Amino acid sequence: MIYLDYQATTPLAPEAFEAMVPLLRDQFANPHSSHRPGRAAAAEVEVAREEIAKLLPSGGRLLFTSGATEALNMAIRGAPPGGIVTIATEHAAVLDTVGAMGRAGRSVTMLPVDSEGLVDLAAAERAIVPGTALVAAMLVNNEIGVIQPVEALAALAQRAGALFLCDAVQGYGRVPIPPGCDMVAISAHKIHGPKGIGALWLREGVTLAPLIHGGGQEGGLRSGTLSPALCAGFGAAARLMRQQAEADRAHVESLWALARDRMDDWTLNGSGDARYHGNLNIRRDGIDGARLLSDCRNMAFSLGSACASGSGRPSHVLRALGLTDRQARGSVRIGFGRYTTPAELEDAMKAIREAAAAQAAP
Repeated sequence: MIYLDYQATTPLAPEAFEAMVPLLRDQFANPHSSHRPGRAAAAEVEVAREEIAKLLPSGGRLLFTSGATEALNMAIRGAPPGGIVTIATEHAAVLDTVGAMGRAGRSVTMLPVDSEGLVDLAAAERAIVPGTALVAAMLVNNEIGVIQPVEALAALAQRAGALFLCDAVQGYGRVPIPPGCDMVAISAHKIHGPKGIGALWLREGVTLAPLIHGGGQEGGLRSGTLSPALCAGFGAAARLMRQQAEADRAHVESLWALARDRMDDWTLNGSGDARYHGNLNIRRDGIDGARLLSDCRNMAFSLGSACASGSGRPSHVLRALGLTDRQARGSVRIGFGRYTTPAELEDAMKAIREAAAAQAAP
């Protein structure tokens, strides 16, 4: 099986697995207990917290969560009262939560994107005004890899007195996170860490209403017993992202060049310039992406967000770019990274092209 779905999840780094094993097998104490084994487990949690924070803006505090969805819910639901501004191509974790807030009476503004998937900054400037409490934007889009002008959006939010929330799930460790963010949501399993753990970074002075009540863990904002093993796996994965950043970047660039060359007669969805190159979202007329996925049985790629797979609906991201339903259904997302080999990608591109040709044949 050739794995090309890095936006859905990444392979677990061996180093992250090894960091977790002792805390699953031997050092099993509750990190919130005051005895010596508990304190030892708590120390492992704090080491991981420090490693993860090294790839985030300086200062602030990091709260562990069950994943980025919880982190985003915590930030959106816990923000002060007022209007919310976000972008039409955001992840469902943002759009659905903002929608729920809108139904509860909050003012919600949805910013459009252009044909390249980039937010309309003029529309953003008109929308982000005093009275706006929160602006939420994704750094790197999970479906098309487009990098939004987060720094400019954060500046508009600051000028209006609003908090700025950055969904950095796809960008953390790969794309610099602008220092103007007030809150940043991240996830371990998108950086070769374990599933079931994420984090929300808060700038110093940012306060939120708790989403989960209970024992008062994580600064009183996220009650519940932490898993030292998951924290350690996240920390090890973050350390590797920092240490191997240049090697990973060069590897992804070489894979991108290879994939673009082999698929040069397919149309790229989203900006070709403002983009993370580990995400190749492409389309071709006359192709059914779902059938292509079925025909290529020895490889794993996708039609878009894993959260929307199986819905039968065209991608809201691709529709926001102005694509027709037919064009959206003829699109596929190919994601690669650290553990993808050029030979695997070469074989996959050949198989996809052959399957697409078979579809198009009379």
